[in-house]
Amino acid sequence: MKFFRVWLVALLVFVLVWPVSGTGRVQAASDRDIQIVMDGEVLPSDSAPYVKPKLNVTMVPLRVISEEMGARVDWSPSVRTATIEKDGNTLVLTMGSKTAVVNGTNVALEVSVESKNLRTMVPLRFVGEQLGLSVDWDPTSRIITLTSPGGGTGQPPEATPPTEPQQPDIPAPAKSGEMRGAWISTVSNLDWPSKASYGKADEQKAEYTKLLDELQAMGINAVFVQVRPSADALYRSELVPWSGFLTGTVGKDPGYDPLQFMIEETHRRGMQFHAWFNPFRASTGSDASKLPANHVAKQHPEWIVKFDGKLYINPGIPEARAHIVDAIMEVIETYDIDGVHLDDYFYPSGESAKAKFNDDATYKSYNANNIGDKGDWRRDNVNDLVRELDRQIHAVKPGVSFGISPFGVWRNKATDPTGSDTRAGITAYDSTYADVRTWIREGWIDYVAPQIYWSLTRKEARYDIIANWWAAEVRGTGVKLYIGHAPYKIGTPEIGWNTAQEIIDQLDYNRTIPEVNGSIFFSAKDLRKNPLGLIPLLQSYYGNK
Repeated sequence: MKFFRVWLVALLVFVLVWPVSGTGRVQAASDRDIQIVMDGEVLPSDSAPYVKPKLNVTMVPLRVISEEMGARVDWSPSVRTATIEKDGNTLVLTMGSKTAVVNGTNVALEVSVESKNLRTMVPLRFVGEQLGLSVDWDPTSRIITLTSPGGGTGQPPEATPPTEPQQPDIPAPAKSGEMRGAWISTVSNLDWPSKASYGKADEQKAEYTKLLDELQAMGINAVFVQVRPSADALYRSELVPWSGFLTGTVGKDPGYDPLQFMIEETHRRGMQFHAWFNPFRASTGSDASKLPANHVAKQHPEWIVKFDGKLYINPGIPEARAHIVDAIMEVIETYDIDGVHLDDYFYPSGESAKAKFNDDATYKSYNANNIGDKGDWRRDNVNDLVRELDRQIHAVKPGVSFGISPFGVWRNKATDPTGSDTRAGITAYDSTYADVRTWIREGWIDYVAPQIYWSLTRKEARYDIIANWWAAEVRGTGVKLYIGHAPYKIGTPEIGWNTAQEIIDQLDYNRTIPEVNGSIFFSAKDLRKNPLGLIPLLQSYYGNK
């Protein structure tokens, strides 16, 4: 769900202290979240940046770029210290300290690293001064614009019109059985349930039914709900603990079965329910001591790899993959779901020369096929998981669909002549080790839903070019193609997103491609915000077609 310059995005973790002027205008706009744009690209965050009162210092979450890091970033909870290394420079920031250490020298800080809502927050300007980022703050729009060395003026570059039409003059009619889905993220309580509802079953139920009603009123006919955000469960399980995003405490019983309730309410409205699993993320934090005894990080610490301040289940260990399959099959065998859905989190992206996902020993110990290239070995591990899920899911319930939503660009043409004519900084094949082409050709998945989160006028990764590429990949295979769309970008400075019509134009373009069977939107909360009037546009579009 990302397209950034890898090492520069990493720097944003520590982006710098910035004085806020124009107090009156800031107050008038204070109901809007602060947005961050780097070299014309909007950077999403699961926790909104904020301004420290009186001090006028902007704070941003450490995790805002957790999946894109090219510089080495390390958070040590025991000493509450964040360290960033890039091109020979080392910056150390410690919670509670009024100084930072830059290449061995103490430098004064206005505001220290701090924790808020279980997020490590860092001040916005300091690192940029050390590493060359220019920063511009617009208090009216509440947008922070970052420009890298050689990255231009700091404003989004001029849009380059496509050289071919993006949609026909007369939109194509709707296709029979068209998917109109929405992702519902539970990690960090992004979409549901709210933190205010922790431990309150009735409130969580009311929130979910309201969410469903609003989505259905827009024309949505399917939801993809994250039921396993991090080796945990939003359902009664004998294998994994209750998710902490239900009560605030991992392992605590919420007093009802959320998954059963959600399935019943979704089906009551004639909508599909797809259970969305994050397979390999074990914890969004790095301290396993805070996890319950039945958590995989406690039961099998030998399976766990710590990277980027989080814990991951090592995909290279066969027993670990089997555990994940068992956890997913528990849901298949117990609940009346319509589909199993995996996102793009396989191996974490953002490795650098100094920050590696530590699986060298696993590569040596679990390489029965003697695969010489470690990247190919990693892809083979993910392939094994996908192949086994296909086999077991369809053996137990043939009617349940199984699909995956990979990063939008498989490979760039410059790297692989058979890739798309794009210049993406991250690719599914090389960054997350997702060999999607093999999954399609082998028929291991029923559908693929690439996250094409760029506009029709973004020249580095143009929507229509990428959609056409994926259509060619599934053509003649029997694998359905759904497109992942990015309503969260509407109204941001990123190229092409200054109007909600962008989404409608993309939907129209989809209907000109026979292989496209529908769309999924990321995410529910962004649809509900009605960015630039998107809701009535969707209601009109889906209501009339």
